[in-house]
Amino acid sequence: MTQAMTEARRIVETYLELCMVPDPEGASAYVSEDFSIVFTGGRAFSTPAQTAAFNARRYKWVKKRFGRTDAAEDPETGDVHVYNTGFLYGEWPDGTPFETNRYIDIFVVRGGVIVSTQVWNDSAEILLDRAGLSEAPL
Repeated sequence: MTQAMTEARRIVETYLELCMVPDPEGASAYVSEDFSIVFTGGRAFSTPAQTAAFNARRYKWVKKRFGRTDAAEDPETGDVHVYNTGFLYGEWPDGTPFETNRYIDIFVVRGGVIVSTQVWNDSAEILLDRAGLSEAPL
């Protein structure tokens, strides 16, 4: 693993830890000025504060249990693509706990900061199932 890949993994994991506090101001130190983040369903945000506000409406509280953090360096651009996978755990707004909500977050790190993130998880499917709207059992 290259030094750039190791550093990008550290940046991403530190950012995620701050997001879980939540400390969106602290997390902002790890993102670029033109940062973009897209959540499942295509919801676009541009600051950690916006995603913290979204999560505060969707969950009573939520954290990530990291499974793996992998990195790959693009030899043409020098960008490092970081993939963090694991499980979300926490409580839905009604207080019902959850712990096996799969996620993958995909980051692009450039020049020592995160420039973009894509967030994918099972939350929407779980909410559909809880509402009796899923097409098949989970």
